[in-house]
Amino acid sequence: MNVLTFITIGTALLVLGTISLGVYFNYHGCDAKQVKLKKFLKLNLSTFIPMLVAALIVMAPGVVAAATGGEPGGISDAGLGYIAAALSTGLACVGAGYAVGVVGSAALGAVSEDPKILGKTLIFVGLAEGVAIYGLVISIMIFGSL
Repeated sequence: MNVLTFITIGTALLVLGTISLGVYFNYHGCDAKQVKLKKFLKLNLSTFIPMLVAALIVMAPGVVAAATGGEPGGISDAGLGYIAAALSTGLACVGAGYAVGVVGSAALGAVSEDPKILGKTLIFVGLAEGVAIYGLVISIMIFGSL
């Protein structure tokens, strides 16, 4: 059994389990605030999303080889490097966006109370933006090593 078959079967079982448990919780009056439902949702997402990512990583070289007419050689080092560069940039930007949202709203509230601290609050917002730049620098370093 190859890896793709295992991932496909596991994903199908997770989807069927999610649907059947949703039907069970619906007919037995489970509220969305119950602990059992939240635990199952966390468990389901923590297994389902990595399986989908693994399926994409395993299937991507074959799809690219079919599109370009090349030989399917499996997972290459350059392909994993490109995935690493994309993940470092993407996750850094998501983190920076969240940080700017939290810090920016707090800074706005602080400046509305005391306008003299505008410069200090801009420093914190700039530090949050720096996270995205660091992710971009890491991805450029990864591209340089490929």
